[in-house]
Amino acid sequence: MSLGYETEQPTREDVDATEGPLALEFGANWCGICRAAKDDLDQALADHPDLRRIKVEDGPGLPLGRSFGIKLWPTLVLVRDGKEVARVVRPRSRADVDAVLAELS
Repeated sequence: MSLGYETEQPTREDVDATEGPLALEFGANWCGICRAAKDDLDQALADHPDLRRIKVEDGPGLPLGRSFGIKLWPTLVLVRDGKEVARVVRPRSRADVDAVLAELS
C-alpha cells in the first residue's frame, strides 16, 4: 500500500520561493511509523483545506529532505513564505499535529 509519498518533488529553491503556507510531509511509502501516523496527519491537515501539502519521499540521494535536516519519518515541516515556521517529528497523535498547525496562524 502506497502512502502517497512522491519521488517527484520541488527543489529547495522552489520551496524557498513559495508564497503563503506550505506543508511538507517527509516519509517513505514502506515506513511502518509513517503508516501509523497517516490518519492523524490526514485528519489534521484536512481541517486546513487552504494549506498546500506535498508528501515528499525521503531517503538517500533525495536532496530536499537533506536540506531540511530530516532524520526521522514522518516529519511535517510547515513553511510560510519560504521560511520554516514549525515542525513535528513522528507525531504520536492528532493533537501533536494540531499543535504545530496552530503555529501557522
